[in-house]
Amino acid sequence: MRCGEKELIQGLFVISCREQDEADSLLVVEVKTPAGNWSSYPPHKHDSDNIPVETYLEETYYHRINPSQGFVFQRVYTDDLSIDETMAVEDKCVVLVPSGYHPVGVPYGYDSYYLNVMAGPKRQWIFKNHPDHQWMLDK
Repeated sequence: MRCGEKELIQGLFVISCREQDEADSLLVVEVKTPAGNWSSYPPHKHDSDNIPVETYLEETYYHRINPSQGFVFQRVYTDDLSIDETMAVEDKCVVLVPSGYHPVGVPYGYDSYYLNVMAGPKRQWIFKNHPDHQWMLDK
């Protein structure tokens, strides 16, 4: 999905990413993921300045978990695995995604909300799915 296109993912709320929004480089998105589901999935990345295939955007995730004693799993990894971190992320924690893919898995019993803030040299959100998982969208 590119910024401004019809939202195809339930629970994705675009706050600020359209050209008419007043911001120089920030893109802001909220994501709500119910228990037992995945978001930022299939794994995707936006770490290459290669329009129209992909844009370069660094990203942060501010996580909220309900109930607050829960957690989510988030993996951040690059194609060459120079970054390959999987973490249990608790309520009110921030994850930095400097590059690479960054899916989030939400365990049963907990609901997830996160606020994404992305920034890059061009205020466009074009991402590339991991080729091993693209088949899910091509069905």
